[in-house]
Amino acid sequence: MDPRSPPPGDGRLTPADLRLWAVLGLALVFLALAALFLAAPALGALIYGVPAPEGIGRTALRAIGARDAALALYLAGLALFSTRRAVAIVLAASLVIPACDLVLILSAGTAAWWQVALHGVSAGVLALTALWLARRNHSA
Repeated sequence: MDPRSPPPGDGRLTPADLRLWAVLGLALVFLALAALFLAAPALGALIYGVPAPEGIGRTALRAIGARDAALALYLAGLALFSTRRAVAIVLAASLVIPACDLVLILSAGTAAWWQVALHGVSAGVLALTALWLARRNHSA
């Protein structure tokens, strides 16, 4: 067996595999969030759970947009050109994002319950998708 090839049962996602479309859907969601934070930072702040800052503070919101765009591109690129194991690892590692976001908005004390829930749901979706991809048997 060639050491550069993916291990058996851990190959690439194919168009027939629902997991490919789930990951591409997640990538699309993160790309839409990125566009929102880059184009309308005040609305992004509302969704994120912090007051909309003025001036240079908007730069931090746009940085969130850039982060989300990068995550979308990582996920799409890996889903299309790498192994499902690689996608699962990146999704699992990406749990740092909603975890840190939760800490930040909770420490700010400005988030409504639905904003906290949104970050919690985000973490749950990333974790469940990573676990789904990590399973050798891809049945739902």
